[in-house]
Amino acid sequence: MCGIAGFCNFRQSYTKNRKKWEQILTEMYECLSHRGNDSHGIFLGEHIGLSHARLSIRDIAFGSQPMIRSRYGRTCGIVYNGEIYNTEELLPDLIRAGYRMQTSSDTEVILSAYMHYGKNFVTRLNGIFAFAIWDEAAEELILYRDRAGTKPLFYTFLKDTFLFASEPKALFRHPGCTPKINEDSLREILAIGPARTSGCGIFEGIREVRPGHYLTLSRRSCEDTLYWDLTAAEHSDSYGETVEKTGFLVKDAIRRQMVSDVPVCTFLSGGIDSSIVTSVAASYLREKGETLNTFSFDFLGNDIYFQSNAFQPERDLPYVQQMLSFCPTNHTYLECDQSTLADMLYDAVDAKDFPGMTDVDASLLYFCSLVSQKNKVALTGECADEIFGGYPWFYRKELLERDGFPWSADMSARTIFLDEKITKKLQLEDYAYARYQDSLAQVPHLPDESSEEYRRRNVSYLNIKWFMQTLLDRMDRTSMYSGLEARVPFADHRIMEYVFNVPWEMKYQNGVEKALLRDACRDLLPETLLHRKKSPYPKTYHPAYENLLVERLGKVIDNPNAPIRPLIDVKKAKKFMASHKELGKPWFGQLMAGPQLMAYFIQINYWMEQYHLSL
Repeated sequence: MCGIAGFCNFRQSYTKNRKKWEQILTEMYECLSHRGNDSHGIFLGEHIGLSHARLSIRDIAFGSQPMIRSRYGRTCGIVYNGEIYNTEELLPDLIRAGYRMQTSSDTEVILSAYMHYGKNFVTRLNGIFAFAIWDEAAEELILYRDRAGTKPLFYTFLKDTFLFASEPKALFRHPGCTPKINEDSLREILAIGPARTSGCGIFEGIREVRPGHYLTLSRRSCEDTLYWDLTAAEHSDSYGETVEKTGFLVKDAIRRQMVSDVPVCTFLSGGIDSSIVTSVAASYLREKGETLNTFSFDFLGNDIYFQSNAFQPERDLPYVQQMLSFCPTNHTYLECDQSTLADMLYDAVDAKDFPGMTDVDASLLYFCSLVSQKNKVALTGECADEIFGGYPWFYRKELLERDGFPWSADMSARTIFLDEKITKKLQLEDYAYARYQDSLAQVPHLPDESSEEYRRRNVSYLNIKWFMQTLLDRMDRTSMYSGLEARVPFADHRIMEYVFNVPWEMKYQNGVEKALLRDACRDLLPETLLHRKKSPYPKTYHPAYENLLVERLGKVIDNPNAPIRPLIDVKKAKKFMASHKELGKPWFGQLMAGPQLMAYFIQINYWMEQYHLSL
């Protein structure tokens, strides 16, 4: 993986002041060097600047970027962040067409495919990616983002100048781009966060290329093109056929994503998703005479303080051990203590450029920093729950029927110590509900769906377009902050397309969540783990963590100059901090409950301080 950035202005002659603009490009890649510090490069043309920080995964010696290629007098350049998993399938047609590859990198295949097929070549790609292609002859800059939104790509306009970057922080290295927020920024943070409306960059004027889209910037316009989306289709396969096809797609996606010129590891939680990925990956490496590295995560003290609840019924450790007995690997147990976790809340904001999923982001950031010391590529089990229906809001009636985002429908829980004037002024509940309705209007349906099928398709679409995107964003930013490339086999677009149209009764056979996935991968798991109840990413239940949050938020609230003070009702906040915190009733997702609400406002305050943001 890598970090990309650049700028374009058709009225600007960058080469007349080359030193100035090359310095800005240099500062952009330096800002993104955590995403890849193996090498770097810049390209400056008359109207274009491209910047790249590289994490070497494929063709380590010769795959440097920006990559410029000319053919029949036509010159194009690319900066690219991602991995293409069907490179070998794309190559033969390109070679027959006369393209001669100078490297074995997927970067050159992408650029050649664009030059050969045109803009819509992206539909031929299987992978995770965000890239920019400069077509000199056409005088066009095209920005592409993968179907699931696995890799980030932000942009903004400064009058006639167009800026883009993997992360917002790199945009701010351009002298004309300053971080600012407005009322909609606060609505996103307070009503939607830690999710984000698709395309929204939180900061005023900053947007993100939406998943499955590409932008074409020319002298005349900036056009947004949708090249992929979920579609509704009749499912005619029997259950046996569905199981067989699902098993093939899952195993094929995992094996494809083992492609790398450096060793690959997996995250192993003991859940069925990460265990399936681990089983296939371990088998793939055994065929080569190699042993897979695996890593599991937990918190110091959870053996004492863990509290079972409806959202997190049990700990991971016993199931990790069962999986290791079934599928031996080089395994490392990683733990995070409470002080480190609290300290990493701030680093998580630095990594993400926004407040996020608090200690989930912070702990994953910490764990990824440790994994990156041994491996540069990791496969994860992310996205299976969104695609196969693993969350409680898919099958618990009271959650399924919520009139709002099912993972965040109770606005009162997230605004419990906000100042009432702020809540009314920003109309937070109305804002969140409007975004919910906007999304429902985009859901594809079949004409004869029952009311129950109609609702389940809505919830499935919302999960893939919203909740999954939030987790993918979390995974990218926490892993890439330490130069670790995290891959997500379950987000393969072929799996999304197929399973989206599988009837719910097949996904939920005999009242078991993700029964289809369990049956499709039965041969990959021990019997005891195959029937494990869904349990999310671990979190800490240690009282010392809550005490640290109370102490730190208290200092923020007692500071009259704290940026969040105008948002907070101090009396309400102090009453909340002094009361018992509900640990099992989340206000977002399955993990963000009482302590995480305090952590979220600590992050908001730090974010506003770091970017000098004011209301």
